[in-house]
Amino acid sequence: MADNTQRVSCGRDLTSVPDLSSDLENSMKAGFDFICIPLVHPRYQREFSDGSAKDRKGPVTRSDFLLNCNDWSTLVVGKVSPWLQLDSCHEVIRRNSEKALRQELMFSCHLALPSILIHLKNGNCVNLARVINEHLISGSGPQYWIVVPMKSAEEECLSTFESNPAEPCTIEKQVQHEDTWKWWNKFRTLCGSSKKLGVVLELSADLPSDLEIDRWTGEPVKVLMLSTKIFLTNKKGFPVLSRAHQLVVKQFFKLDVQLVLTGKVRHEDKGIKSYQLYLDHLFQTRDPPDNISQFAKGYEDFLQCPLQPLMDNLESQTYEVFEKDPIKYSLYQQAVYFALLDKVPETESQTQTIVLMVLGAGRGPLVTASLRAASVAHRNIRVYAVEKNPNAVITLENMKLDSWGDQVTIVSCDMRYWNAPEKADIIVSELLGSFGDNELSPECLDGAMNFLKEDSISIPSKYSSYLAPLQSSKLWNEVRLCRDKEKPLEAHFETPYVVRLHNSKLLDEPKCLFTFEHPAKGVTDNNRYASLEFDIGVDSVLHGFGGYFHCTLYRDISLSILPNNYTPELSSWYPMYFPIQDPIYLRGGEKLKVHFWRAGDSKHVWYEWCVTEPVAQPIHNPRGRSSTIGL
Repeated sequence: MADNTQRVSCGRDLTSVPDLSSDLENSMKAGFDFICIPLVHPRYQREFSDGSAKDRKGPVTRSDFLLNCNDWSTLVVGKVSPWLQLDSCHEVIRRNSEKALRQELMFSCHLALPSILIHLKNGNCVNLARVINEHLISGSGPQYWIVVPMKSAEEECLSTFESNPAEPCTIEKQVQHEDTWKWWNKFRTLCGSSKKLGVVLELSADLPSDLEIDRWTGEPVKVLMLSTKIFLTNKKGFPVLSRAHQLVVKQFFKLDVQLVLTGKVRHEDKGIKSYQLYLDHLFQTRDPPDNISQFAKGYEDFLQCPLQPLMDNLESQTYEVFEKDPIKYSLYQQAVYFALLDKVPETESQTQTIVLMVLGAGRGPLVTASLRAASVAHRNIRVYAVEKNPNAVITLENMKLDSWGDQVTIVSCDMRYWNAPEKADIIVSELLGSFGDNELSPECLDGAMNFLKEDSISIPSKYSSYLAPLQSSKLWNEVRLCRDKEKPLEAHFETPYVVRLHNSKLLDEPKCLFTFEHPAKGVTDNNRYASLEFDIGVDSVLHGFGGYFHCTLYRDISLSILPNNYTPELSSWYPMYFPIQDPIYLRGGEKLKVHFWRAGDSKHVWYEWCVTEPVAQPIHNPRGRSSTIGL
C-alpha cells in the first residue's frame, strides 16, 4: 500500500455555475480540491465587429468580488468558451473568436488564476496556437492546460456503434485512425514548446494501444480528465473504473498528475462524493515507490553535471551519499570473496598472502568490503589504499588507526603516477560513471597496468555503455532554459547530464555502445566510435538519448542501471542524458540512426554525437568545444 497520509488532488469540472460561492463550497465538501469553471457563460457569444450583439451593454462575466483573491488563485481553474473557433475559415467567426479569447485570457490574468483549460478539438489549431503564444511570450499569466482526448470524437463514436451488435453500423468504416497526440505535438511546436504548456489527458471509454498510452509518459501531462460516462457500477452500486482504466490512472500517478472529474452524476443515490472517494482509493492503492524512488525524491528530471573525480577532489558530503548505497558494496564484497577463492587454493590459505590494491579508495568503503571478504574466505591479504584526494586520505589514516591496523597501507598519490613497492594480485576500483567510462575509469586503470602481475584480477573486469532514444519535452526544456554568459546557446545542448529520468519515454530498448575490459591486453586506445540503429514503434519526438551502463565485477556478479536489468536497490548512479539541439519528429516504422564517438587528447576526453537518419543533424560537441572530462 502507498503512504495513505497523502490524498489525490482532484478537481470538479462544472459546466454551469449559477452560484459560484455555493458551488465551490459544495465541491469542497464533496472532497474536491479545486473547481474548473467557464470564465464567461458558455452561451454568451460576443460580437466585436458586426452583429446585433456588438453594442450589448452590461458586464461580460461575473464579478471578481464573488471570491477573495486567495480563493481565485488556489481553488479555481478557468475554462475558455466552447464556441470559440479561432481557425474557422469564416473570417468574421475567426476574428470574433480571437478577440473573445484575448478578452478571457486577460480576465484570467486579472484574477490570478493558476491555470486555464483550453480544448484541442482537432489538428487545425495554428491560429489558436498563435494567440496563446502571444500570452506565453509575455512572461506572465497562468499555466495553460491543453485538453487532449486520448481518442478523437469520431473514433469514439465509431467504436460505440461497432460495439453494439443490436444496431448495425451505418457509419462508413473509412474513418481513419486519428492520432490525437499529433494535435498536441503540432500545437506545442507552434508555441515553441513552452514550459507553461501542460497536457490535460482526457481518458476515452475505448482506450488506444499501449504504445500510444506509454508515449504520453514523455509529455508534460499535468491532469487526467475522467468523464463520469466511463465509470461502471459495481455490485454495491458504487462507481468504479474498468481494470484497464485503473491501470492507466495508476500509471500516470507516477508523474504526480492531478485528476479532474467531468460530467453529470450518474450514480444519484451515491452522490458525487462517491466518485472522489473512489479516485482517492485508487491513489491510496497505487504501487508504493521503491527505495530508490524514495531516495531520489525531489531529484526527478533534475539536470546535474557529471562528477569529474579525476580533476576535482570530491567533498565529504558526496562520499557520504555514495556510501549509503545498500547493495553496491555488498556486491563488491562478493566479487572480492570469489576472486580470493580463485587465487588461493584451500591448501595454501595459511601460507599465501594476496596483495590487493584499492585504487581510488575514497573514504574507505571498498577497503572495508575487501577486508570482510578476506575474513569470510579465510584468506590473508595485504591491502594498499591508493587515493589522490588529500582530504579523503585523512579519513583513511583515521580508519587505519581505529579499525584496519597494519594490514592496510595508505598511499596518498594519483594511481597513474604511483611507483608501487610490489605488484598486485587483485585491484579493486569504483571509478564508474553513469555512462560506464565517463569518469575515465579506462584511463585510470590503464595507468595502473605497470604494477599488475601477469595473472592479476581486476574488479570490475568489464563494463559497457548503452544508449536509447528518448522523448521528454521536460528535459529538453530544462536544457533550453540553461544560461551561461560565457558560453554560446548551443553549448548546453552539447553537454551530457546526469539525471533521474522521470517524465520521459524510451522509444526503443537500450543498445550496447562501447565496451572496456580490464586488465587491458597490449597497447590500449580508449577512443571509440560506433553507430546504432533503433526501430521506432509509434510517431514520436526525439529529444535526445538516455545513457546507461552494465558492469561485470567478477564472474557473474554484476552491477547494472539498464531499465530492463536494473540491479535491485542500487542507488549510486542515475542515467545520462545526451540532448539534441533540435527535436526530431519520428514516424512509426522508421529507423533512427545515431553515431557516437569517444575522443580525447593529452588533457581531456569528450563525447560527440549526431543523428543521420531519418534526417541528418550537425555533430554535437565537435572536438569537445562545449563539454570535456579533464584528465
